[in-house]
Amino acid sequence: MKDHQLPLPELSDPFSIGSVAIRNRAVLAPMSGVTDLPFRQLAWRYGAGLVVTEMVASRELVANKGESWARLKNAGMVPHVVQLAGREAHFMAEAAKIAADNGAGIVDINMGCPAKKVTGGYSGSALMRDPDHALSLIEATVRAVDVPVTLKMRLGWDENSLNAPDIARRAEEAGVQLVTIHGRTRMQFYEGRADWDAIRAVRDVISVPLIANGDVETAEDAREILARSGADAVMVGRGAQGQPWLPAVLAGHAAPERSDIADIVVEHYGMMLEFYGREAGFRHARKHLGWYLDRCAPGTAAKDKATIMTSGDTAQVTDLLRAALCEDAASNAARKAA
Repeated sequence: MKDHQLPLPELSDPFSIGSVAIRNRAVLAPMSGVTDLPFRQLAWRYGAGLVVTEMVASRELVANKGESWARLKNAGMVPHVVQLAGREAHFMAEAAKIAADNGAGIVDINMGCPAKKVTGGYSGSALMRDPDHALSLIEATVRAVDVPVTLKMRLGWDENSLNAPDIARRAEEAGVQLVTIHGRTRMQFYEGRADWDAIRAVRDVISVPLIANGDVETAEDAREILARSGADAVMVGRGAQGQPWLPAVLAGHAAPERSDIADIVVEHYGMMLEFYGREAGFRHARKHLGWYLDRCAPGTAAKDKATIMTSGDTAQVTDLLRAALCEDAASNAARKAA
């Protein structure tokens, strides 16, 4: 167990997961449909301490399904962290081997996803309802690979079963080398506020590093979640949507200049079209472009935003993005000068 009287860690400081060095303590959360390769590349470039793949379904990866392999891809980001989901020990172990054989330096086990299509298949946070079965998956995964295995989960299934401390303790005994806790139960989904104080109950029973997750959007949030949870690092999820540089900023790196944001967004748009192909790229890009506009150019005309979100004309979308984002940057500059 940790000595809670120690000073709070600096998010700019490195730490380790097993023998793997991590460059700072502000981590990008795995988010299905969000943290694809282009998004991770941007977050990593700006200085996130760690980026994690979208959830990879273990059975589908073993079955050689194309989407799973796409989610597994990396582009020189070290360590490469692959998050696996599943409900069967055999497939979790085999998928972990595939991930490690394809460059994963860390394998993360998903026991936190609250989505009905995941929990309905007894994966994700549904595993917290059966800790003995969950431990069988953890043990099989740890035995299967030589790289560190980590675990991400919630406080429990609901407020009557806050069993994260017990599962975390048993997971550490099984060989897990880091635990991440999202400060909500599964039944809360993303409603209300994450309970940062409740995460401390996990800190009290494990000695491996702990990452705290949930509603971290500012440097003040990051400091407070560390103080209240006793965690070693923070994980940023939805707060990074529309600003993939946020984890890096929390770790002390400079945010991009307002004048550069249009270039970043246009580049991200192009990266998605290249990664997915033109038609699929348009579909995947729209939510990201909407987040960028909401955060960085909230005054964008409704007609222009609708065109950006629906047009298949790359040049038209690019021109409208630049106009909206550059106009907003110029307006901000003018207000500051006034």
